[in-house]
Amino acid sequence: MAQADSHRAIGAVTRLLRDHLTRRGFEVSVGKPEEAADANGNAKLNLFLYELTVDGPMRNVSLEPGRPPPVWLVLRYLLTAFDDTELSDSPAAHELLGRGMMALDALNYLRLDGAVDLDVRRALELNPEPLKITFDDSGSDLLSKLMQGSEETYRLSAAVQVRPVLLLPAEREPSSLLVGVDYSRSPPVAIREEGLRIEAIPSLGPVLERVEPEAAEPGERVTLYGTDLHLAGLEAALGPQVLRVTAQFPDRMTVEVEGTPTDGGAVGPIAAGRSISAGAHPLVVRRTIGSGKVRGSNLVGLGLRPVVTGAALNGADLVLTGRLLGGVDDDVVVTLLRDGAPVRSFEAVTPGANQQSLTVPGVTVVGAGTYLAMLRVNGQQARIAPLVTVPP
Repeated sequence: MAQADSHRAIGAVTRLLRDHLTRRGFEVSVGKPEEAADANGNAKLNLFLYELTVDGPMRNVSLEPGRPPPVWLVLRYLLTAFDDTELSDSPAAHELLGRGMMALDALNYLRLDGAVDLDVRRALELNPEPLKITFDDSGSDLLSKLMQGSEETYRLSAAVQVRPVLLLPAEREPSSLLVGVDYSRSPPVAIREEGLRIEAIPSLGPVLERVEPEAAEPGERVTLYGTDLHLAGLEAALGPQVLRVTAQFPDRMTVEVEGTPTDGGAVGPIAAGRSISAGAHPLVVRRTIGSGKVRGSNLVGLGLRPVVTGAALNGADLVLTGRLLGGVDDDVVVTLLRDGAPVRSFEAVTPGANQQSLTVPGVTVVGAGTYLAMLRVNGQQARIAPLVTVPP
């Protein structure tokens, strides 16, 4: 992909936020809140990009040594909710706003997974930093300033911040002088290796400081920070599984939490449940040196999350579907919650083939009602807790 694709990053972030909320069941519009109120009579969330600023801490961060830094931005949005009568100050609108905030808060880091539109991926994939979502204060001063027009109504909204957004300059042809040519002579003379006098101590290998984020789902990207992470031949391994390296720099490396498919499948061995289970695993960077020996870095921990994609009752049993839902040797706990409070936990579960399904017998003992099904596998909690309705 070309660096010029990043020029569309501002719009791509807006589309990414909208699509993430849409996939979670919300109707989403984009634009000024007053225009959204007049659009239709459906309950919805509205995203309004009201400010962009240069990201101060990232201002002088360059992607490559010796090259000028790109443009790093902070995008700030207003998230406004409307009920089905186009009111933004009703209890129903307030409830919808809270649900929308929690949907964004659960994301924490915006992911470029397989469901993301290809144009959005191309605009954002060159960013080595994860896009982080946080909430700003949305006091009356801010909202009054943004909604002060004669035809605009003051509407309760949440302020959402996304950073750092990367804009790269268009690719340029290299303009450095050639190595092995003495340009001090006239005309320049090719001196080849005789002019090279570089004395260096061989690197003792990479050193890891941290990984961000500290937990991820299969297929997500994480960034390792440390030193000597640009060396040739480096590979990253999560437990026994070698991961895909997507970018390398002296102080950081980006890897995809997935291995390479070996059977022509659409997903790698981690997502397919054939490699490792969810839980906390050691992450190491290593390379092969002389005589076939392997030199590795220190270890850092990375949490591998289970992924829940569906839930359904089969008689008295609850059946969860997804990835990395646990095997027979894993510590699996399913907790049903109502109104945010735990009602009962179930540990006697039956895992399916390749960790793709999980049966929890006898969940109807909790009684009729609607519950959230929270899954933890080896201490790692799934991001999504699906709704389960137990009939009377």
